Amino acid sequence: MYASSVWLGVGAWCLASAGAFAAAGSFTWDRNNFYLNDAKYTIIGGQIDPQRVPREYWGQRLQMAKAMGLNTIFSYLYWQDIEPYPGQFDFTGMNDVAAWHQAIKDAGMKAVLRPGPYVCAERDWGGLPGWLNQIPNMKIRSNNAPFLNASAKYLAKVGEQLRDYLVTNDGPILLVQVENEYGYVGNDMNYKRALSDALFAAFPKIKQYTNDGASALKSGYLPGALSVVDGSGPKNGIPERDKAITDPTSLGPLMDGEVWITWFDTWGPKSGHAGAADASGDIDWMLSQGYHFSIYMFHGGTSFGFGGGSGGGSPNPITPFTTSYDYGAVLDETGRPASTYSRMRSAIAKHIPASSIPAIPSLPPLQSIPSFPLTPFAPLFPTTTTTPTNPSDTPLPMEALNQTFGLTLYTHTATTSSSGALTLTNGPRDRVIVYVNGARKGVLDGIYRRPATVNVALQAGDVLGLLVENLGRVDNGFTDQRKGVVGDVAVGGRVLRGGWGHVGFGLGFGGPEGGVLPEGEGGDGVVVREGGEPVWYKGVFANGKEGMAADTFLELPGGVKGVVFVNGHNLGRYWTIGPQQQLFVPGAWLKETNEVLVLELEPKPGDRVARGLAVRTWGNNPDPDCNGCS
Repeated sequence: MYASSVWLGVGAWCLASAGAFAAAGSFTWDRNNFYLNDAKYTIIGGQIDPQRVPREYWGQRLQMAKAMGLNTIFSYLYWQDIEPYPGQFDFTGMNDVAAWHQAIKDAGMKAVLRPGPYVCAERDWGGLPGWLNQIPNMKIRSNNAPFLNASAKYLAKVGEQLRDYLVTNDGPILLVQVENEYGYVGNDMNYKRALSDALFAAFPKIKQYTNDGASALKSGYLPGALSVVDGSGPKNGIPERDKAITDPTSLGPLMDGEVWITWFDTWGPKSGHAGAADASGDIDWMLSQGYHFSIYMFHGGTSFGFGGGSGGGSPNPITPFTTSYDYGAVLDETGRPASTYSRMRSAIAKHIPASSIPAIPSLPPLQSIPSFPLTPFAPLFPTTTTTPTNPSDTPLPMEALNQTFGLTLYTHTATTSSSGALTLTNGPRDRVIVYVNGARKGVLDGIYRRPATVNVALQAGDVLGLLVENLGRVDNGFTDQRKGVVGDVAVGGRVLRGGWGHVGFGLGFGGPEGGVLPEGEGGDGVVVREGGEPVWYKGVFANGKEGMAADTFLELPGGVKGVVFVNGHNLGRYWTIGPQQQLFVPGAWLKETNEVLVLELEPKPGDRVARGLAVRTWGNNPDPDCNGCS
């Protein structure tokens, strides 16, 4: 029945097209081997997360994975994107998890599902939605009824989408992961069992596994679920599984669930770019031993919008992750092979028939786009009024305003004079631009252990403004992850109470003004002042190419910090400090005439341009807002 689709060499290489198997399938294992429909199967895997890849490019990314010799795709799902507001689920676009798994099936590949609720993945709060902060008595990643109830509802909705894609229904999904590296942070068996039950309810009859670093295996394992190790150095890490785990119900074939290729990048004037690394030797060794693996990341993609999270956090500075999730991956951010691709492909080819690895698809180079002008288009801030918006006696956190991402403007009209250093009782959780009567006075930035000192002088009637940008919740944060201003604001030690107003700028990613972008002709009367308020710029460029041939890297010379939209797509943040100096623009999102909207948070007078590059550069610049910070 399977002779035409399975090669019984090192495990099994599944080349079956859709419909090759019977209506009901099975995925099982014994102590040494996996079995797909009773035939040995070796997992030669790589990680691609669909929510970091334009949907138009899913098929190409999968073909590149197959051409390298992979047969199984591992994927995280990001709860924060799928349920941006409680009870409001979005399975469209890059969130269409059913279409993603159909694409995997169409490619003749198999899948391992990593649905969370927590995934880490350098995402904002590890993929958890920010609105969890507003649920009373919430305690994430624990045997906590509010967290488990919210998680179960999310998983049930995902399960409805993926029921037809389970291996038991002739689908590609072989395994489902329970939690994610939980052993690093806890060992609550009741929590793991409750989450496992929710996963079984969502994905009936699908076998489960846990994934932990070598030192955390014993804490993270769950009886009945296969215990899998992850991390760099598989020669040392993989054997640790059988030393740490003695429960026979969690033992089975040895697998490295994340063979780390390199690492991620963080914003900072001294941060470097993690270039590609060669794991071909590890891959060769694992396959020679009969082990299984997934390359993390095979293709990282892009944290479009505001999905990128942060490391660090209280009491340490935050380390926000760049928009690019290139990760030094085997397939770079644009979907083109890194220098390591051919070496890893050769390592895999030593262990499976050469005829089973397709030819590498030809790919066009990226295009260059000549410089085009950016014209001041509209102010970010609304017209000043005497009545505060969303008034409160004290500043409200971003989430209390029904906002999870983007920026929030806090305003306070002084009733008496005060002067001195502006301080936040809980410190700057992110980046705070300080204004007095619309003039920028400085920046308090949470990426520094000792942020700059910003002194202000207020007279009665002066308007203090604080523009707070959510730079990303800590991806493994157990401490308070509310954003915006949390606590009091003081000037010269005097707490400012009463008359606080709040205006949210979700910019399409959650908030009271989430979908609002400036429209119309604009530009009339927009004045860019040195040290002034944020300004929207608009530009237009022509494009005569299609698909990947139209891919480019957008560069914004002279820009300090902001967000870019191309034809309504939020490409993400830019920041002069680096190491990322350009933003990836998928050609699939371009038309013959393209509109670019740039929100510059620190505009300067003078002409502005943007341009597209065929080759990106990495590098750093000094932080213009780091006055005495360290």
